[in-house]
Amino acid sequence: MQANPNRTRYKTRKVGEMEVFYREAGLVDAPVILLLHGFPTASHMFRDLIPLLADRYRLIAPDLPGFGQTKAPPRGQFDYTFDRLADVIERFTEALSLDRYALYIFDYGAPVGLRLATRHPERISAIISQNGNAYVDGFSDQWGPWEAYWCDPSEANREACRPSLSPETIRNWQYGTGADPELLSPDGYELDIAYMARPGAEEIQLDLIRDYRTNVALYSDFQSYFREHQPPLLAAWGRHDPAFIPAGAEAYKRDLPDAEVHHLDAGHFALETHADDVAAMILDFLGRVLRQRK
Repeated sequence: MQANPNRTRYKTRKVGEMEVFYREAGLVDAPVILLLHGFPTASHMFRDLIPLLADRYRLIAPDLPGFGQTKAPPRGQFDYTFDRLADVIERFTEALSLDRYALYIFDYGAPVGLRLATRHPERISAIISQNGNAYVDGFSDQWGPWEAYWCDPSEANREACRPSLSPETIRNWQYGTGADPELLSPDGYELDIAYMARPGAEEIQLDLIRDYRTNVALYSDFQSYFREHQPPLLAAWGRHDPAFIPAGAEAYKRDLPDAEVHHLDAGHFALETHADDVAAMILDFLGRVLRQRK
């Protein structure tokens, strides 16, 4: 019996010194959506979304270096910066011969994916931003310890960011804020908590917190890319996100007047409670804009 191409497959691809784990579903010749997860999670955040899109698109969701099941060198042998994460994912897309794809960007996946877009604008067919920030408008007032660490990389400021990695913060702040508790499965946050408990994981994440300042510095470049290339963009935003507020979604319209912005009654991890809604938006959006671009 022939395997169902819509079923999710779990694979790895060697990319230099990395063994990148990824999820894939859909026909190999279907239009591609590259799904880039955020902090502190991995490609499992797309476990509910992928089956809802796989009969029409080829979905590819890698785990970033330092996250999930991707095998990466330890600190000292690999610099955990957003530039390096983007380098790895760029080489990953090339290893899979992905020369045209829509980007789904979320949280940390936004600065990684938008680096790819600015490097190779011809490869990007559309962008779906789900709480993926590209404007200072999108920052809440909860970034104090991180901003202090960006300005002064002292040991004290590094330690002040460590509570961001705690089980309580992951469970209650990142996942729980604004989410309907009866719809919020424990599967996602408990797996993220387990990943964060692995040896060396916290230090990698603290390195990335320090480097996050480089993403903010690139916002003007990302915005120039939007203005010049006018990629079709859908923002599907959890309105109760404690880190990235709705103004970050609306800001896209400054540079992309045709951007389609939807605010969901959800938190930061909107897919945990609203995967069906996001899938319906994507199917409608890509169904229109990809056909128009042909």
